[in-house]
Amino acid sequence: MKKRDYLRPDELERLLVAAKQTRNPERDFALVLLAFRHGLRVSELCSLKLSDVNVELGEIYIRRCKGSVSGSHPVYNGESQALKAWLAVRGEMNVPADVDSLFVSEQRKALNRCSVWHLVKNLAREAGLEGIHPHSLRHSTGYHLTNQGRDLRLIQSFMGHASISSTIRYTQVDTRRFAKLF
Repeated sequence: MKKRDYLRPDELERLLVAAKQTRNPERDFALVLLAFRHGLRVSELCSLKLSDVNVELGEIYIRRCKGSVSGSHPVYNGESQALKAWLAVRGEMNVPADVDSLFVSEQRKALNRCSVWHLVKNLAREAGLEGIHPHSLRHSTGYHLTNQGRDLRLIQSFMGHASISSTIRYTQVDTRRFAKLF
């Protein structure tokens, strides 16, 4: 049997709870929430800038990698509060003016890929989850949207896939969706 590379909703909730219990709960919660809600790759998450976030308008600009399509996304339930909480903490950190990264370390430097991998792996361990890595959050987004019955082309656009063939992998649906077919 193939190992699952995404989180179920209850597992995602456990990961978010674990994020609220770290030394940097506002940052870590906002980071995990945005990574899942917007299907972010680690590089995309690390490249988010303060200028990409407009809490008042409820928008976040996503710079996609790997030839994918960039664009603005709406800020969804809970994200605005999470971002405001993190931005308040970040504002008190006296981050140097030349550091425009949304997510920064305790050393007031931009978080890098290794830091995010380490963070997500530790959160997963605290949440009692195995085999979870940052890209699992991106896959979770695709499977979640598919299991909600969203249009495949809409998912393709949302996740920034240049080709539908990258999106098709998410059509492996939760078998519980089949329970009421007959």
